[in-house]
Amino acid sequence: MSVQTLVDQAIIPSSPFDTEGFNQSVMSTYARFPLALERGNGCRVWDTQGQEYLDFVAGIATCTLGHAHQAMVEAVTRQIQKIHHVSNLYYIPEQGELAKWLIEHSCAERVFFCNSGAEANEAAIKLARKYAHTVQQIEKPIILTAQASFHGRTLATVTATGQPKYQRNFEPLMPCFHYVPYNDINAVEVAISELDEGDYRVSAILLEPLQGEGGVRPGDIAYFRKLREICDEIGILLIFDEVQVGMGRSGNLWGYEHLGVEPDIFTSAKGLGGGIPIGAMMCKSSCDVFQPGEHASTFGGNPFACGVALAVCQTLERENILLNVRERGEQLRAGLRAIAAKYPDRIIDVRGWGLIDGMELSADLPITAADVVKAAIDEGLLLVPAGPKVVRFVPPLIVTEAEIDTALQAVDKAMATVTK
Repeated sequence: MSVQTLVDQAIIPSSPFDTEGFNQSVMSTYARFPLALERGNGCRVWDTQGQEYLDFVAGIATCTLGHAHQAMVEAVTRQIQKIHHVSNLYYIPEQGELAKWLIEHSCAERVFFCNSGAEANEAAIKLARKYAHTVQQIEKPIILTAQASFHGRTLATVTATGQPKYQRNFEPLMPCFHYVPYNDINAVEVAISELDEGDYRVSAILLEPLQGEGGVRPGDIAYFRKLREICDEIGILLIFDEVQVGMGRSGNLWGYEHLGVEPDIFTSAKGLGGGIPIGAMMCKSSCDVFQPGEHASTFGGNPFACGVALAVCQTLERENILLNVRERGEQLRAGLRAIAAKYPDRIIDVRGWGLIDGMELSADLPITAADVVKAAIDEGLLLVPAGPKVVRFVPPLIVTEAEIDTALQAVDKAMATVTK
């Protein structure tokens, strides 16, 4: 059966989705909106009843090329017919090609592949701890992270996440993490001074170039440049979590390019595979201290994931998609600011880079970001909250000018509905 036949069959609406049956079988770890999506094309998706939506969630900043992009369809088909999984006991050509592309297009010199952002950050934490013990000679290494950050759901990465709501009832947490306010260099300097006592010492600083889940808050250039100076002076590793903002979403390939500094270690996932699960932890050669057997992943870097991710990377470059990200991002923010001007007491800020943007609601307003998202669904637009008061816009990077205009019209109507 051909790929086109499968696509044609998928266009036929299914019977009503059995929400009750789903909830009886699947654990309730997500607060789901009442939609069952079954197919997509470009920046649009359809539910099981045939209702069309403009997708400005993109799997939460993951579907880089949108849905059913021809380059991905061809890569998936080609790779699954060739070889899809072998163990890292053997050399994997697709893994080597993807690693080479990432190194050629970043400050990285070495790459470790895994399956998700949390795993990539977990690998970065483990690498930093081994580096602390073997190179920095620190007995009890401390990693600084930022308040309102988000780094994942594993026990180590949820500890690194500077948001107590994600940590509640999962204690005891991992030791030797300390949180400081984001974009506050004085807080970093004070923390290092106070924490460097006895056998304890700050060994690494883990930050997002732009905080995603923390409310779409871009990093301050002066802050990050001073941070790089401090790390160089003291010998601290600087780690960037690029899981959400990387792979072109910011308008540059990597978020650190907006800040004028290079990290020692950085992570990627989400958009790297365009929706196919893959993660990567990348570093400079100077801190590549892992030895065989010290870290691993059964599925990480397998031929299927790497073959598709390489197609995503090459398509970004070949079709000059970063230019579209910058232009459409400017269009989106300009349109959101025009809407904000209509509701000056209800929308207090519009901010972001490229196609990761946030619209912040007034703290005094008795509505939440989720309320706006629900109203937007009724207008045929899918959005996602970034905290209780920030509405996040993360469409596929191929979004068009006309689709941005359509989304802005839907946001305007949604705001009118929720603020009546």
